[in-house]
Amino acid sequence: MTIGTFDGVHRGHQRLIGSMIESAQRHHRASIVLSFYPHPRSVIAPGAAAPPYITTPEERAAILEQMGLDWLLIMPFTLELARTPAEVFISQLYTELRMRELWVGPDFALGRARRGDVPFLRALGERMGYSLHVVEPVLEGESVISSTRIRLLLQEGRVAEAATLLGRTYTIWGPVIAGDQRGRTLGFRTANLRLDPNRAIPALGVYAVWVCLGKGPLPEGALYPAVANVGVHPSFGASEEPLLEVHLMDYEGDLYGETLGVGFVERLRPEMTFPNADALVAQIKQDVERTRQLLTPEAPRPQCQTW
Repeated sequence: MTIGTFDGVHRGHQRLIGSMIESAQRHHRASIVLSFYPHPRSVIAPGAAAPPYITTPEERAAILEQMGLDWLLIMPFTLELARTPAEVFISQLYTELRMRELWVGPDFALGRARRGDVPFLRALGERMGYSLHVVEPVLEGESVISSTRIRLLLQEGRVAEAATLLGRTYTIWGPVIAGDQRGRTLGFRTANLRLDPNRAIPALGVYAVWVCLGKGPLPEGALYPAVANVGVHPSFGASEEPLLEVHLMDYEGDLYGETLGVGFVERLRPEMTFPNADALVAQIKQDVERTRQLLTPEAPRPQCQTW
């Protein structure tokens, strides 16, 4: 078993969870990830803004299943749980789930006052009968890969760097909703996706993206190069909430009701204000051309699977 929020299931998480899965298979045991929802910070400090999610619970489950995990347990995080002494909580895992190995990172701690740190858990395991395994974090450059670091990169629009830390293209899934039809008048039809306000959204701007079209594992040919805009439309009266619009460059058809996955490859530019529609169209043409140059067959691609 390993315990944590594991938002993003980034490369550091993958090393820890992958090591735990490998050990479970070697010893003919079940591998379990115990995760929490909502994010513990939103419960412990309700007045503070909760960190936006990099992955939804459904996305997390699908990624872990692909890694070969046997069981994902998502426990509601409450104040009562936060106040539970570490020894009581671990004892429940040992007796009720028959936990025999606990895998954690070096800075792991749980329980009331975060007393259940690595030395505490190791000593408890010697008394109780489980073994503790500590996996070192993964570095990218000179810094540890973390969900916080990835959120900051997304906030700055550095989606290519975020993808390096995640080990995959950052992808947002959502249903296509009705827009204001402005793209048609400009000659660039767009699909509008509703953005989850609790989700980590890349910085406002224009991006080269791949779009996964369809539901479930997709047939070949269902991945399209596209230009995406995350913005508030400053040239046409700013909206209150950011919108995600995508122009599929090689697709003709009605997308209403479809579920799209937008995989962010590279930020092309920040959102800009244009003096008129002609200036905007000229810039969009440049964005499309730049996107075709970036999205070569060798460019990173998202996994086209809905969650």
